[in-house]
Amino acid sequence: MGAVIGDLLPLAIGVAVSPIPIIAAILMLLSTHAGTTSVGFAAGWLVGIVVATVVFVLLGGVVDSSGEPSAASWIRIVLGVLLLTLGVRKWLARNEPHETPKWMTAIDGMTAVKGAGLGFGLAAVNPKNLLMCAGAGVTIGSAALSGGAVAVAVALFSVLAAITVVVPVVGYLVAADRLRRPLSELKEWLQDNNTAVMGVLVLVIGVMLVGKGIGGLS
Repeated sequence: MGAVIGDLLPLAIGVAVSPIPIIAAILMLLSTHAGTTSVGFAAGWLVGIVVATVVFVLLGGVVDSSGEPSAASWIRIVLGVLLLTLGVRKWLARNEPHETPKWMTAIDGMTAVKGAGLGFGLAAVNPKNLLMCAGAGVTIGSAALSGGAVAVAVALFSVLAAITVVVPVVGYLVAADRLRRPLSELKEWLQDNNTAVMGVLVLVIGVMLVGKGIGGLS
């Protein structure tokens, strides 16, 4: 169990520091319907992480029961290569101008339901986050853990991965006036450094997954 948690931590951090959902959460906290929309977004984000991870836990379990010990390693290698490719593309594009996504400009008028849908989509559909959740799910599913240990591993990964969205939302509900300026400054920094941050992070985690996969083949 300890080795599995150790493998999950970098993946959880990779999802947690993803700038786009953090920026989206901050924009919602600064919007007209800050309370309801941001809570919906945080809930959708957490549920999306859980759903995506569980799907790949089941896949990892099928792979583990197939009697092919190298199958999970090859899946890790493929996921790692995909992340490396994505990381290289982001790093090369770090100095290029980027247009603000249309959904960001529409956040001010979003309802809680739309916020939840956006959070779910960014967690379970966004390619980078989906690859991270896939890596976590395969790691858990192929580790031959008991049902209780699997539930604990999924919960731990999901909470850590969602913490950078959930904590600002909870904090804002408790102390909105004090957090408004720091959140606005953080949003500007993330917007300026989004591509470079994610490029480096995705490259590191891609290398880690490839290394774990190759290690499992030996």
